[in-house]
Amino acid sequence: MPVVVQAELRKTKDIVNFIPRDIDLKVGDMCIAETENGQEVAKIVSPEKMVERIKDKLYHIIRKMNPNDDIKIKGNERVAREAFYKVLQKVKERELDMKLTAVDYTFDRGKLFIYYTAEGRIDFRELVKDMGYIFKTRIQMVQIGVRDETKLMGGYGGCGRELCCCTFIKDFKPVSIDMAKEQELSLNPTKISGICGRLMCCLSYEDEFYKNAKKHFPRKGSKVNTKKGAAIVREIDVLKNRISVKYENGEVESIPVSEIASGILGKLGIKKDKKENEEK
Repeated sequence: MPVVVQAELRKTKDIVNFIPRDIDLKVGDMCIAETENGQEVAKIVSPEKMVERIKDKLYHIIRKMNPNDDIKIKGNERVAREAFYKVLQKVKERELDMKLTAVDYTFDRGKLFIYYTAEGRIDFRELVKDMGYIFKTRIQMVQIGVRDETKLMGGYGGCGRELCCCTFIKDFKPVSIDMAKEQELSLNPTKISGICGRLMCCLSYEDEFYKNAKKHFPRKGSKVNTKKGAAIVREIDVLKNRISVKYENGEVESIPVSEIASGILGKLGIKKDKKENEEK
């Protein structure tokens, strides 16, 4: 069974398996790797592990990066920025209905990746010919979605933190409006959408928490017994562990869910505090 390490490649942060050879690699190490596209910069994201079977061809980690490699990478980035505007000019000249997102060279400049978004299929054969003539290297057009575009460009969410897709999300999972409803969020599109214009990814990975937490809450509209008597549940607040209730006299109050009388708590699977039972 081969021993491999996983590494991120390019702006899209594709995860690829590599043979480490005899190089001592740690998570976070920056390396130069051999790939089907030539030499590329790779960031190690998992330690060595044995795998039983891999369908794709395995390439090798060549070496860890050194100061000279850093200088070359900065030079590649500068050339890529200049290439971006040349590609953009050609896209406009050819009047192609596509949005250019980014361009990215491999470490050895043996290939230029051109990332773009488009509503439909684009015939970019003439554009590729133009680019091959200008840059004298292989060209690969990569169509991406709006979420991938945001992941490439980066930014900060409404929470004030760096976008999840730029930090830890590796694969985009389906997100539905039902998740927003489950979390009692406003259905205003501007409040539940990310800067990509799609529903926020956090709705997806927080969904399970809310579903499990709500098992310990009465449903909205249900009747419960409280210290003050019977009341109707108006709202629930999972994060604060509280519910808003309306009494028969019209009074509305926010109370901890633990204050619901024992009969109702038993049905919800919530146990009363031991100290509270002893006091009674």
